[in-house]
Amino acid sequence: MALRRAAIYGGTFDPVHNGHIAVAGRILELFELDEVIFVPACAPPHKRGAGITSAFHRFAMLALATQHDARLRLSTIELEAPDRPYAVDTVERMQNAIGSSRRLFFLIGADSWAEITSWHEWQRLLKMCDLIVVTRPGYDLNRTIPAEIAAVVDTRGLRREEISELLNTDSGPRVFLTDAAMIDVAARTIRAAARSRAMEQLRASVPAEVAGYIEKYELYQN
Repeated sequence: MALRRAAIYGGTFDPVHNGHIAVAGRILELFELDEVIFVPACAPPHKRGAGITSAFHRFAMLALATQHDARLRLSTIELEAPDRPYAVDTVERMQNAIGSSRRLFFLIGADSWAEITSWHEWQRLLKMCDLIVVTRPGYDLNRTIPAEIAAVVDTRGLRREEISELLNTDSGPRVFLTDAAMIDVAARTIRAAARSRAMEQLRASVPAEVAGYIEKYELYQN
């Protein structure tokens, strides 16, 4: 019996935007996943002191953004353990929680991939699960593949059937490169739009429920 497939989608999500949701939806389809689990970070090690919005608001916005698709799930696993903020710890705890019933993927963006060798215990992370690296417009992933990493599979431009064949080849954890959702949306631009009360731009960049939440609670004003 084939294992169910789940992808961990970690990040600050400050705020969650249309790009995040589009990536999750496209990855669900291309990699034939059963679920994408959004994992909002409490305070990522590389963003401490950066004035991140409270976990309460970020989680609430994620709940609103994902409520229409049962395959998009949320986890508080990092919010409940702020003393263990590293990806390798999150994956380990998630594996312990779901057992061996799922094949686990870890979903990251191109910028994070370029810095992967600076991550805490990154070699162990790559042995624990598959990675899916999503590009953004104009980003050359070929320049960011660390020389130490051999098991990289470029799926850019491949159809779902072709990716399915690759996934069914049992060769251990791998890194899959994809251009699944080339949507150029930046959270900092959205925060700036909210701060300047450019509501039309805000509503075009985030799900309607999230835009309403940001307006109601006047987030990003200070």
